[in-house]
Amino acid sequence: MTTDGGNGKPDEVVRDDKLVIAAASLGTVFEWYDFYLYGLLATSISKVFFAGVNETTGFILALGAFAAGFAVRPFGALVFGRIGDLVGRKYTFLVTMAIMGLSTFAVGLLPGYDSIGIAAPVLLVVLRLLQGLALGGEYGGAATYVAEHAPNGRRGLYTSFIQTTATLGLFAALLVVIGFRVWLGEESFAAWGWRLPFLISIVLLGISLWIRLKLDESPVFRRMKDAGTTSKAPLSEAFGRWGNLKFVLICLFGAVAGQAVVWYGGQFYAQFYLEKTLKVDGVTTNILVATALVLGTPFFIFFGWLSDRIGRKFIILGGCALAAATYFPAFHMLSDAANPALSAATARSPVTVAADPGECSFQFDPVGRNRFDATSCDIAKSWLAKAGVNYRNVAAPPGTVASISIGGVELAAPDPATTSGADRAAEIKAYGASIGKALADAGYPARADPARIDRITVVAVLFYLVLLVTMVYGPIAAMLVELFPSRIRYTSMSLPYHIGNGWFGGFLPTTAFAMVAATGNIYYGLWYPVVVAAATVVIGLVFLPETFRRSIDQ
Repeated sequence: MTTDGGNGKPDEVVRDDKLVIAAASLGTVFEWYDFYLYGLLATSISKVFFAGVNETTGFILALGAFAAGFAVRPFGALVFGRIGDLVGRKYTFLVTMAIMGLSTFAVGLLPGYDSIGIAAPVLLVVLRLLQGLALGGEYGGAATYVAEHAPNGRRGLYTSFIQTTATLGLFAALLVVIGFRVWLGEESFAAWGWRLPFLISIVLLGISLWIRLKLDESPVFRRMKDAGTTSKAPLSEAFGRWGNLKFVLICLFGAVAGQAVVWYGGQFYAQFYLEKTLKVDGVTTNILVATALVLGTPFFIFFGWLSDRIGRKFIILGGCALAAATYFPAFHMLSDAANPALSAATARSPVTVAADPGECSFQFDPVGRNRFDATSCDIAKSWLAKAGVNYRNVAAPPGTVASISIGGVELAAPDPATTSGADRAAEIKAYGASIGKALADAGYPARADPARIDRITVVAVLFYLVLLVTMVYGPIAAMLVELFPSRIRYTSMSLPYHIGNGWFGGFLPTTAFAMVAATGNIYYGLWYPVVVAAATVVIGLVFLPETFRRSIDQ
């Protein structure tokens, strides 16, 4: 008689379960590696593919193309979720992996804007859309597949390994990017070396496909197939019947939306904030983030295990509540530790813009066509927005020429009504130079000084943000699987997950940076994750059921 290893299953099955977890997880790590490379290299990509616009707009456009991959994830969830419920879990996520890997490899070969013009960003966005569609079908398949192999009482633990894959994929991408940056140097990496992390993904694709091909179909799906009880119309069953649709909506707004903004706020926005707002160099930023990820990743498994004992709901909502309550002080602490000179200058010599509000445009130009030189307010604010300087707005009477105050030094902006053509351009250029000098005199640094970065504090704050990610993300796969019946599980769980993570989370960096550019307040973008996380806590407490004791065999 075989032993059961303490979990009520024969040793042979236990070994199979370990293979299932390893194979599903390793394949998903590869897909996340592919997807995250783009986010990590957004600065390089903006210079290569969006060279026709100014630097700030180019970076925002690059983030927009990054978000495009997230935008289509719900559609990938519908397409591949339906296939997964009709045909099976295993072959569906083999297809999604192949699409993801080939699209990533193609990014590394794509010519830049200087070579093929507008076709370069268009083709880049097409590849991002293919990646998003593939990822929309991948996660639901992997999570469902592992959960349907897990014994009752261990689904949180088993699926938590799938939850580590996003962070491990990001970590793998960070290591590869850091390695090439150090090996090649920043100049060569920026010129052409950024392509190498994309190109080597073809090797990882081959390994991952080979591993996944060793898997059998999920036992739950096999039993349904043998009994003839699989769904004939998964989409209409999942979303056309109120009994299931209401749980899709509760799942989205009472769990996944908050989980998504905490995840992308704690991992992606924190990295963009360090590099673009606090002006920490790319290599140092990557190393600091990677260190926090190494420290935090085991907690995905801890919180998955814990959710098998005390439940999923309050761990997830607890992480959302902590994020809503602490994001502002955490990012303030990050600023003080990463660029103390900038924080000191901001406190000692605050920047204000006094202008007629009626003359001030929204300082966000997604197509790069607005030069922001039609009014004195636009001239003043556009320079500060490009420089990433934190400033406060002061309303002035109508008709007032805008001025910038830097620690008491007043700099009146050029009045476009009195100049035009080359004279206006010369005045604006001279005005920018005077602002730059005033900021330097007030102690505003052009870059963060590596010698003054408090690395221990930065890593501690980043680790805290990652810890919140592990709280909300570790148990979420088990909860999603348990909320829905097996015949439409792949479809039902995939859509709310990818609307939440594709839209609420995926658009977070772009939205937050646009909010910062529009207001001048470097912390204003945090209101987006704080409000969404707080709303999720309220909705989840009222409507979200606890699921950890449910059977998923039906």
